[in-house]
Amino acid sequence: MLVVLLTVLFSLSSNAQTGLKKVYNEDINPIEQIDQAIVKAKSEGKFVICQVGGNWCPWCLRFADFITNDTTISKVIDENFEYIHVNYNPRKSQGAEKLKQGKALMKRLNNAGRFGFPVLVVLDEEGKVIHIQDSGLLEEGDGYNQKKVLGFFKGWTPNAVKN
Repeated sequence: MLVVLLTVLFSLSSNAQTGLKKVYNEDINPIEQIDQAIVKAKSEGKFVICQVGGNWCPWCLRFADFITNDTTISKVIDENFEYIHVNYNPRKSQGAEKLKQGKALMKRLNNAGRFGFPVLVVLDEEGKVIHIQDSGLLEEGDGYNQKKVLGFFKGWTPNAVKN
């Protein structure tokens, strides 16, 4: 009982510390999520960006909040990408099926998790991985650097890559 209570308190405490909106849907199949995003992006002439991480990751939630609240960055994203938050949780407590999905996800995304989380994976309109971005290189202090983040997104737009 004490372990359960401590776990609940820790969970509430860590969520209260970030105070940020959870953006990862833990109930959907990540491979299917990516496939659907590719279809949509292709029909709109966009690329897909997968922000891989989870609600368990404070830096993942910070990045999501940062790009949502910066209108310059969010405009570049909206115009050029189908942006999805792809849930990945490597903990064994998730169960065998989720672990299997996680392994398939990492294989599909060229083992992007090797860079830590969040990791940003750019897929072209065919679903091919064309870039993996270590988000740590975009950080500044307890947040993210607007110039670096904007540079990343602008550098990987369909127009920038194809011209």
